[in-house]
Amino acid sequence: MECNKKFSYTAEDTLRIIQSLYEKKVTTYPRVDTTYLSEDIYAKVPGILQAMEPYAPLIRPLLAMSKLPKSKKVFDNSKVTDHHAIIPTNVNPRNVPLSREEKFVYDLVAKRFIAAFYPDCEFATTTVMAKIAEFDFKATGKVILKEGWRELFKKESNKAGASTTADGAHQPDDDNGTMQPMRPGESGPHEPSLLKKSTQPPKPYTEGTLLRAMETAGKTVDDEDLRDAMKENGIGRPSTRAAIIETLFKRRYIHKERKSLSATQAGCQLIDTIQEPLLKSAKLTGLWESKLRQIERGEFSATQFLAELKTMVHEVVMNVLRDNGGPIIVESAEPAKPQKSKSTRKKQKSNE
Repeated sequence: MECNKKFSYTAEDTLRIIQSLYEKKVTTYPRVDTTYLSEDIYAKVPGILQAMEPYAPLIRPLLAMSKLPKSKKVFDNSKVTDHHAIIPTNVNPRNVPLSREEKFVYDLVAKRFIAAFYPDCEFATTTVMAKIAEFDFKATGKVILKEGWRELFKKESNKAGASTTADGAHQPDDDNGTMQPMRPGESGPHEPSLLKKSTQPPKPYTEGTLLRAMETAGKTVDDEDLRDAMKENGIGRPSTRAAIIETLFKRRYIHKERKSLSATQAGCQLIDTIQEPLLKSAKLTGLWESKLRQIERGEFSATQFLAELKTMVHEVVMNVLRDNGGPIIVESAEPAKPQKSKSTRKKQKSNE
């Protein structure tokens, strides 16, 4: 998501680049679904930092510490499954030939890793109450007291005109998201203005926002238990989501114009053709995740789960075979055209 936002890399490109960095032994195993490190990594951190020669000025304050901070927000065995988060290795990146793209992605990984040991960013939240005639106004903002880890991202933030959120993601700045210090009772001239706005439809997905939507797909499920079951899963896994999106491109179900994604005519026809609602909903993933959790707790039989799965697949296949009178999907790489209403179509027919 970050690479798509900053460099316009596709999900597949990013996966290919980080895989190459892993094979060149400068970053750890990439196909992971956690942002935490196991506690045994803590002892290896000084060696990793010393090997990151290009970042020596940023690392120097950390190596000068008597002891590196060890936060539960970073080191937590309970949050690590098969592999820990992606971090640099103790291989000096200057000793390895890296492409321009690989350097960009390595830089993201390196700075996130270094930032984990920097001090917290401290800020004061400011609320300003103002009274003009009989009307009350309120404005809130924040004043950065200590930059902390934000120092690492200051230059690129200023260059891009974007601020860095607490999780390291960048977002557009609105006057840097800060408010200058103010004193109680302070007053001054102000020329008010009114803006008339209307609600806008959701923006088209980019590959980055689509990845986020796949990750948080459980939010679209109404059933609270199923939604909870999907909380840590969503649609696909971190290592498979890029392939899912690429498959949609290859089959020409989605189309990309600049960064925006849209469904093609073939993609819309595919969804219209599928009559089984469960196949078009994240609810199916929720059902399976819920059953798998019950199996883990010993509350449900794995054999019964497989039997139910086979029965469901058989029923769905038979329903599809019976429903063979649907429209033929026409392959098209063009975006789908907005469908006209029935009244418009009737009017056109009568005119003809």
